[in-house]
Amino acid sequence: MAAAVLVLFMVPFSGAASGADGPVVKLSETQAGTGGSVTVSGTGWRSRTLLMLLVCGRATPARGVIGGTNSCANGDGRAVTTDAQGAFSRRLPVAEPPVPCPCVVHVATVTGARAEADAVLQVAGHPVAPLPAGQSMGRLAILSDTRLTGSSGVLTWFGAPPSRTLVFTVGNTGTSTIKDPVFQVGSAHGVFAPQWDDRQWQGTLAPGKKAEVRLPVELSAGAHGDYTVSLKYDGKILAAQPWGVGRPWGVTLFWILLCVVVPAALFRIGMAVVDRVRPRRPGSPRLTRALRLPRLPNPRGRTTEPAPTNPALPWFAPDSVPGDPAGRLSAPHTDSPTSPTTPTRKGRT
Repeated sequence: MAAAVLVLFMVPFSGAASGADGPVVKLSETQAGTGGSVTVSGTGWRSRTLLMLLVCGRATPARGVIGGTNSCANGDGRAVTTDAQGAFSRRLPVAEPPVPCPCVVHVATVTGARAEADAVLQVAGHPVAPLPAGQSMGRLAILSDTRLTGSSGVLTWFGAPPSRTLVFTVGNTGTSTIKDPVFQVGSAHGVFAPQWDDRQWQGTLAPGKKAEVRLPVELSAGAHGDYTVSLKYDGKILAAQPWGVGRPWGVTLFWILLCVVVPAALFRIGMAVVDRVRPRRPGSPRLTRALRLPRLPNPRGRTTEPAPTNPALPWFAPDSVPGDPAGRLSAPHTDSPTSPTTPTRKGRT
C-alpha cells in the first residue's frame, strides 16, 4: 500500500521533470483557417529572451522546418519576450506559408544561445504534400558549445579580412552513417540577415558517434563591430556564436598621416616653384654667384696672388700715382720751349 502511494506521488513529479528538459510550445487550437488566429504559449525557455513565432510549412516536430525560414510566413510572424520564469503567451494570426503543409508553429530564439520548438498546426484550405525524402536517416546534433578560435594578425589591423575557425562537436543521432556533410556558415552584422556560405567537412560519422568539426569563417575586408556567426545543417540552424570584431585602427592612422604629409609636401613644392619663377633683384646672392666669372687655370702651375691695387685719387692720372718714378709732385703742366716761366740762356752774339 505504501509503495502504491509512493508511485502515485512520483508520477506527477516525473512528468514535470520531463517537461522541463527543454522548451515546450502549446497551441490553443490545432486547426485554424487563414484569417483566424491561435494563442501560442510556452514554458521552459530562458528568462527575458526574445522569441519569434512563425507559421511554417513542409515541417514536422520530428524533422524540423525543412528549408529554414524560407518555408514560413515571415510577414505574419510575431515576437514575444519571456517572463522571469521563462514562460510566454502570444496571439498569432494564421497565414498560409509559401510551401504546402504539413505545417507547424515554429518558435525560436532571436538572440543568445539557439533554442527552438515546434507545435503541429493544420491550416484549413492549404494544400498538403508529402515531405521530401531525406538523403539519409542520419541526423546531426550539437553536443557542445560552439567557439571561435584564432586571432587577428597585423594585416587585419590595416583592414585585412578578419578570420576565425568555428569549432564544435556534433553527434549522429540517426540510424545511418553520414559522410562528408555540408554545413552552412553565416555571418550577420547587427540586425541584418546572415550571408550563408557552404562549408564541407571531410569525414564519416557513424550512428551514435561524435566528432569535432572545425570550419573556417571569414568576414569582408575592413569589417568591424558586433557580428553573429550561425551554423546551419539540412535547413535547420544548429547554433549561433557572437563575435566582436575590433576596428582596424591602422587604416585610421594611415588617413591621419596622409592628411598631414600630403599638405606639407604640396606646400614645400609650391614654395620651391615660387622661388624659381619669381624675378631676382640685382645683388642677390644667387645672381652674384651666377655672374661670377670662373678663374682661368695657371699654365705654369703656379698660384698667383692678386696684386694689391692702389686706389687712384681723382686728381692724379693713372700713370702718375705718387711714389711712381715717373710721377710728379705737382699738377701736370705742358713743357714747351716758349713757356714764359722757363728761363732762357743767351750766349754771345
